[in-house]
Amino acid sequence: MSQVFDSYERQYCELSANLSKKITSANLLDGEQKKQKISEVVGGFEDGEALIRKMDLEARSLPPSVKTMLLAKLREYKTDLNNLKMDVKRITSANTNQAARDELLEWNCRYFNGIWILLSFKCTCTYFLGGQAWQSLHPQREMYQGSNSYFDARQFKIGRHTVG
Repeated sequence: MSQVFDSYERQYCELSANLSKKITSANLLDGEQKKQKISEVVGGFEDGEALIRKMDLEARSLPPSVKTMLLAKLREYKTDLNNLKMDVKRITSANTNQAARDELLEWNCRYFNGIWILLSFKCTCTYFLGGQAWQSLHPQREMYQGSNSYFDARQFKIGRHTVG
Protein backbone atom coordinates (compact mmCIF):
# COMPACT_ATOMS: atom_id res chain seq x y z
CA MET A 1 0.00 0.00 0.00
CA SER A 2 0.91 3.64 -0.24
CA GLN A 3 2.61 5.33 2.69
CA VAL A 4 0.78 8.53 1.84
CA PHE A 5 -2.60 6.76 2.03
CA ASP A 6 -1.58 5.15 5.33
CA SER A 7 -0.64 8.56 6.72
CA TYR A 8 -4.01 10.04 5.70
CA GLU A 9 -5.76 6.98 7.11
CA ARG A 10 -4.09 7.39 10.52
CA GLN A 11 -4.99 11.08 10.57
CA TYR A 12 -8.60 10.30 9.70
CA CYS A 13 -8.89 7.58 12.38
CA GLU A 14 -7.55 9.97 15.04
CA LEU A 15 -9.89 12.70 13.85
CA SER A 16 -12.86 10.35 13.84
CA ALA A 17 -12.14 9.20 17.40
CA ASN A 18 -11.80 12.82 18.58
CA LEU A 19 -15.05 13.80 16.86
CA SER A 20 -16.86 10.88 18.44
CA LYS A 21 -15.63 11.92 21.91
CA LYS A 22 -16.66 15.53 21.31
CA ILE A 23 -20.11 14.48 20.14
CA THR A 24 -20.56 12.35 23.26
CA SER A 25 -19.47 15.21 25.52
CA ALA A 26 -21.63 17.72 23.61
CA ASN A 27 -24.65 15.52 24.27
CA LEU A 28 -24.10 16.01 28.00
CA LEU A 29 -23.69 19.79 27.80
CA ASP A 30 -26.29 22.56 27.60
CA GLY A 31 -26.49 26.06 26.25
CA GLU A 32 -23.49 27.94 24.99
CA GLN A 33 -20.99 25.20 25.85
CA LYS A 34 -22.95 22.74 23.72
CA LYS A 35 -23.05 25.16 20.78
CA GLN A 36 -19.30 25.70 21.04
CA LYS A 37 -18.60 21.96 21.15
CA ILE A 38 -20.86 21.34 18.16
CA SER A 39 -19.13 24.08 16.16
CA GLU A 40 -15.79 22.37 16.89
CA VAL A 41 -17.25 19.09 15.64
CA VAL A 42 -18.56 20.73 12.45
CA GLY A 43 -15.08 22.13 11.81
CA GLY A 44 -13.75 18.60 12.29
CA PHE A 45 -16.19 17.35 9.66
CA GLU A 46 -14.59 19.68 7.14
CA ASP A 47 -11.16 18.32 8.04
CA GLY A 48 -12.45 14.76 7.74
CA GLU A 49 -13.93 15.44 4.31
CA ALA A 50 -10.63 16.94 3.17
CA LEU A 51 -8.75 13.84 4.36
CA ILE A 52 -11.23 11.56 2.58
CA ARG A 53 -10.74 13.51 -0.65
CA LYS A 54 -6.97 13.19 -0.32
CA MET A 55 -7.26 9.45 0.35
CA ASP A 56 -9.54 9.10 -2.67
CA LEU A 57 -7.04 10.83 -4.95
CA GLU A 58 -4.21 8.73 -3.60
CA ALA A 59 -6.16 5.46 -3.93
CA ARG A 60 -7.14 6.21 -7.52
CA SER A 61 -3.50 6.74 -8.46
CA LEU A 62 -2.51 3.22 -7.33
CA PRO A 63 -2.65 -0.04 -9.33
CA PRO A 64 -6.11 -1.70 -9.66
CA SER A 65 -5.35 -4.59 -7.30
CA VAL A 66 -4.65 -2.21 -4.40
CA LYS A 67 -7.09 0.46 -5.53
CA THR A 68 -10.23 -1.66 -5.02
CA MET A 69 -9.25 -2.55 -1.47
CA LEU A 70 -8.50 1.08 -0.59
CA LEU A 71 -11.68 2.38 -2.18
CA ALA A 72 -13.66 -0.12 -0.07
CA LYS A 73 -11.96 1.27 3.05
CA LEU A 74 -12.70 4.75 1.82
CA ARG A 75 -16.43 3.94 1.53
CA GLU A 76 -16.36 2.79 5.16
CA TYR A 77 -14.74 6.05 6.21
CA LYS A 78 -17.36 8.05 4.31
CA THR A 79 -20.10 6.06 6.04
CA ASP A 80 -18.43 6.64 9.39
CA LEU A 81 -18.28 10.39 8.79
CA ASN A 82 -21.93 10.47 7.70
CA ASN A 83 -22.91 8.57 10.86
CA LEU A 84 -21.08 11.17 12.95
CA LYS A 85 -22.94 13.92 11.11
CA MET A 86 -26.24 12.18 11.82
CA ASP A 87 -25.33 12.01 15.51
CA VAL A 88 -24.76 15.76 15.56
CA LYS A 89 -28.06 16.35 13.77
CA ARG A 90 -29.83 14.16 16.31
CA ILE A 91 -28.29 16.10 19.20
CA THR A 92 -29.10 19.50 17.74
CA SER A 93 -32.58 18.49 16.61
CA ALA A 94 -33.50 17.39 20.14
CA ASN A 95 -33.16 21.02 21.25
CA THR A 96 -34.76 22.29 18.07
CA ASN A 97 -37.70 19.91 18.43
CA GLN A 98 -38.35 21.09 21.97
CA ALA A 99 -38.19 24.72 20.87
CA ALA A 100 -40.48 23.98 17.92
CA ARG A 101 -42.96 22.22 20.22
CA ASP A 102 -42.99 25.19 22.58
CA GLU A 103 -43.48 27.63 19.72
CA LEU A 104 -46.27 25.54 18.23
CA LEU A 105 -48.03 25.29 21.57
CA GLU A 106 -47.78 29.05 22.03
CA TRP A 107 -49.09 29.63 18.50
CA ASN A 108 -52.00 27.24 19.09
CA CYS A 109 -52.95 29.08 22.26
CA ARG A 110 -52.87 32.42 20.44
CA TYR A 111 -54.75 30.98 17.47
CA PHE A 112 -57.52 29.38 19.50
CA ASN A 113 -57.83 32.43 21.74
CA GLY A 114 -58.12 34.53 18.58
CA ILE A 115 -60.83 32.24 17.23
CA TRP A 116 -62.68 32.47 20.53
CA ILE A 117 -62.49 36.26 20.52
CA LEU A 118 -63.55 36.37 16.87
CA LEU A 119 -66.50 34.06 17.51
CA SER A 120 -67.49 36.06 20.58
CA PHE A 121 -67.34 39.27 18.55
CA LYS A 122 -69.32 37.73 15.69
CA CYS A 123 -72.03 36.44 18.02
CA THR A 124 -72.21 39.78 19.78
CA CYS A 125 -72.43 41.66 16.48
CA THR A 126 -75.04 39.23 15.17
CA TYR A 127 -77.07 39.68 18.33
CA PHE A 128 -77.00 43.48 18.19
CA LEU A 129 -77.18 43.85 14.43
CA GLY A 130 -79.60 40.98 13.96
CA GLY A 131 -82.41 42.75 15.75
CA GLN A 132 -81.90 45.90 13.71
CA ALA A 133 -81.63 43.96 10.47
CA TRP A 134 -84.77 41.99 11.25
CA GLN A 135 -86.67 45.19 11.97
CA SER A 136 -85.64 46.72 8.63
CA LEU A 137 -86.24 43.52 6.64
CA HIS A 138 -89.63 42.66 8.16
CA PRO A 139 -91.63 45.22 6.15
CA GLN A 140 -89.86 44.19 2.94
CA ARG A 141 -90.68 40.56 3.65
CA GLU A 142 -94.34 41.35 4.13
CA MET A 143 -94.37 43.36 0.92
CA TYR A 144 -92.87 40.47 -1.05
CA GLN A 145 -95.27 37.96 0.46
CA GLY A 146 -98.24 40.13 -0.45
CA SER A 147 -96.95 40.81 -3.95
CA ASN A 148 -96.44 37.09 -4.68
CA SER A 149 -100.13 36.40 -4.24
CA TYR A 150 -100.96 39.42 -6.41
CA PHE A 151 -98.63 38.36 -9.27
CA ASP A 152 -99.64 34.72 -9.09
CA ALA A 153 -103.31 35.55 -9.61
CA ARG A 154 -102.90 37.97 -12.47
CA GLN A 155 -101.32 37.80 -15.91
CA PHE A 156 -99.44 40.79 -17.20
CA LYS A 157 -97.75 41.74 -20.41
CA ILE A 158 -94.09 42.66 -20.82
CA GLY A 159 -93.33 43.83 -24.33
CA ARG A 160 -94.92 41.35 -26.77
CA HIS A 161 -94.69 38.27 -24.55
CA THR A 162 -97.28 37.17 -22.04
CA VAL A 163 -95.96 36.12 -18.68
CA GLY A 164 -97.90 34.22 -16.14
